[in-house]
Amino acid sequence: MQRLYNSCSTSALKSGRLASRRAWPKPGPIMTAAILKTKIIEILDSHHIAYRVLRHTEPVFTIETAAQQRGVVKDEMVKSILLRDKDGHYVMACVTGEARVSPQAVRACLPPEWKRLRFATAEEILVVTGCVQGAVAPLGLPEHVPVIFDEAIAKCSKVSISSGDLMAGLELDPQDLIRAASARLALIAEPE
Repeated sequence: MQRLYNSCSTSALKSGRLASRRAWPKPGPIMTAAILKTKIIEILDSHHIAYRVLRHTEPVFTIETAAQQRGVVKDEMVKSILLRDKDGHYVMACVTGEARVSPQAVRACLPPEWKRLRFATAEEILVVTGCVQGAVAPLGLPEHVPVIFDEAIAKCSKVSISSGDLMAGLELDPQDLIRAASARLALIAEPE
């Protein structure tokens, strides 16, 4: 088991006394980053964005299972969907919970040279995002991949995204996520 001593002196540890209340790191990016390290976490850390790691007991592939494993409500979950046009342009579209992405609404947000959009394959997802399907987040994408968030994401008090690892998610402030992803907001969810 890895021990984190931080500023605690060795003599204080050996004697069973702690040097100060700040001797042990608080849960959050510093402590969890030492335990779980992904490209997504590195990006959040580099932007000094606070987050909470939400561990899974098994890999998750659906919103229902992920919300249950993370102990969050489905409406706070952010689904990251990679879309591709026939000329090989990619766009990351994100919606909340059980909402479905409208490829037509996403297409309307893009330049006119973009063609009809389709969902990317698992292979394309891995190549473009560096993450396996089910562990994708809207961070760390190539510069030429625009990111579009449904407006509902900005209205959440907190959101849960994939960490880049199938065994954990991350909870953070939606405004921090929007800034870190350089996302554009639009109505891109299919009407209910």
